Amino acid sequence: MTQQKQIALITGASRGIGKAIALDFAKNNIDVVLTGRNEKRLIDIHNELQSYDINSYYISSDLSNNSGIEKIMKFVSDTDLEINILVNNAGIIHPRIHLVDFNMKDWEEVINVNLVNAVKLTKLILPIMIKQQYGKIVNISSIGGRKGAAGRTAYRITKAGLISFTESLAAEVKKDGIDVNCICPGSVVTEGYVEAFGEESIQNDHMMDPSEIAKLCTFLVTPDSSAVTGAILDAFGKSNPLFNV
Repeated sequence: MTQQKQIALITGASRGIGKAIALDFAKNNIDVVLTGRNEKRLIDIHNELQSYDINSYYISSDLSNNSGIEKIMKFVSDTDLEINILVNNAGIIHPRIHLVDFNMKDWEEVINVNLVNAVKLTKLILPIMIKQQYGKIVNISSIGGRKGAAGRTAYRITKAGLISFTESLAAEVKKDGIDVNCICPGSVVTEGYVEAFGEESIQNDHMMDPSEIAKLCTFLVTPDSSAVTGAILDAFGKSNPLFNV
């Protein structure tokens, strides 16, 4: 089968890991559709991508509600883009808050952005991939998806859910030529991480650069990864628990 032109839809692409993935995809000749809440940052990245020999698009959308998903799908439909890569990266990182003190509206927003609407968007993109009989889906989970912790009830539930979702969906769509994999990053220096835990939280040698996760994501969407599906790849860096036993 002739390899289709790769066109990637990346959620949460306005900064952090999502931005790094967009840049690395562009370096590898993959067209990108950037989505995120902050239109100004999306435009800045879109402009930065003009130096690469790819097509770049952006959609300002809020994945905390269904209208954000509808806006993305309307854009994809109107432009007739045959999306064959989906990176579910959008996420809210919340400070450590015990459940008894957690505002349930905020708790549910984390669940919706990080998990529920990632699943909804995937469901809507899947028919496009099935028609092509080709697709790559990468879910960005977290080291936090591997184990619970005090004050992390919303975030870690979503990241654990993405792990199980990856394995279940991979079993469903391999017959359609679609590979589904998951990356669990350890501690990465991002704006969201600093906002949640403070500037002092990144003053250690355990932090990774977003580009390290981006390179792994790029591998998972290239033909070189054809033998990999349903995999949960731990990218913990120096925060790997193996180093502390």
